[in-house]
Amino acid sequence: MQTRIDHLVIGAGNLMQGVDYVRNCLGVNIPYGGVHRKMGTHNHLMRLGDGAFLEVITINHQIESPNSPRWYGLDDPFIQKQIEMQPTLLTWVVNTGNINELIRRAKFSLGKTKLISRGDLSWYFGLPDDGRLLAGGMLPYAIEWQTDEHPSANMADLGCSLHCLEIYHPYSSWIQSSIKSIGALNLVKINSLPKNEAPYLIAYIRTPNGIKQLYSCAVFNKILHRTSR
Repeated sequence: MQTRIDHLVIGAGNLMQGVDYVRNCLGVNIPYGGVHRKMGTHNHLMRLGDGAFLEVITINHQIESPNSPRWYGLDDPFIQKQIEMQPTLLTWVVNTGNINELIRRAKFSLGKTKLISRGDLSWYFGLPDDGRLLAGGMLPYAIEWQTDEHPSANMADLGCSLHCLEIYHPYSSWIQSSIKSIGALNLVKINSLPKNEAPYLIAYIRTPNGIKQLYSCAVFNKILHRTSR
């Protein structure tokens, strides 16, 4: 059973804000994807090379709210405040051919397997009951597509691809052990931080204008702290 990076997730206060953020960071206009009625969200999508993609996701206030918490921590007031101020790289997702086996062998809780759909696409997704980010977004969600071909093959190719994904964490050995348990240790670079620093993600993206970066919110908080002193 092979584990691969499936996609990166950017959270935003609204879709326009998220699209503007990707344009400013990567120099491309990420097109519309669709609606997740079961999750109460909608998104924009684009390819990041073979078998991977980038997703901008937000709460969809035009449809009925779900009966359970949304994914990616989008119902968390703290996360809502963060992404309304500044869209951010929330987390990452890995795919597998057997999600139940991956969840069984994981050293961390990936949640329960749920069947989700958007249009004619469907997939199994590991989701915690409270919809929380896993380790604040440092550990990935898991997905198993119910398609013969990875959906990224039908997404817009804007000349961008994932170069590498780095995790910075004060307990790097724990992160390493957790990611190793799902066969994903070769997919990311793990770096140590001092014990008093907040963890964060950096994704390096090859674009038509060179390699650009997407950050999680802790990086923006550091920048704001420096500029306010």
